[in-house]
Amino acid sequence: MKHILLAFVLIFIVSCSTTSEEDTSLSQEELTELFKEQNEKEIQDYISNNNLNVQMSNSGLYYVIDEPGAGVQPTSSDNVTVAYKGYFTNGSVFDQSSTQGISFDLNRVIDGWTEGITYFKEGGSGILLIPSRLGYGNNDFASIPGGSVLIFDINLISVNQ
Repeated sequence: MKHILLAFVLIFIVSCSTTSEEDTSLSQEELTELFKEQNEKEIQDYISNNNLNVQMSNSGLYYVIDEPGAGVQPTSSDNVTVAYKGYFTNGSVFDQSSTQGISFDLNRVIDGWTEGITYFKEGGSGILLIPSRLGYGNNDFASIPGGSVLIFDINLISVNQ
């Protein structure tokens, strides 16, 4: 009798678990679509809660230009130096450069940066609100969970010719 009762308890626990077979069997396309909807709501809530005046590109990247800058405007293949702070919509910082920034080729970073940095000229600053499909996608990357909206405060220091 104890074994039957134990079996029923185990079946009950397994059937009540929070991760259903349906949740874990989503295709990458279905997962991308699910994150797209969640990201859009999360970004809209963040914009509203922070009273931001944003622009949205055709790709779905949101950005705020605080200072457009007056120098050279980079292309998506240029090498740039950018000072930045990356954080989630809850304010938790996941990465940050020094005030001197870091240099990199724009065609070797996430799509949200490749596109977003080109909206500024040297000396420009602002915010990029990047949905997961333009960031690290559906999968976890270092300390960034899959499907995460990424926010970056950026300062374009220079376009390196």
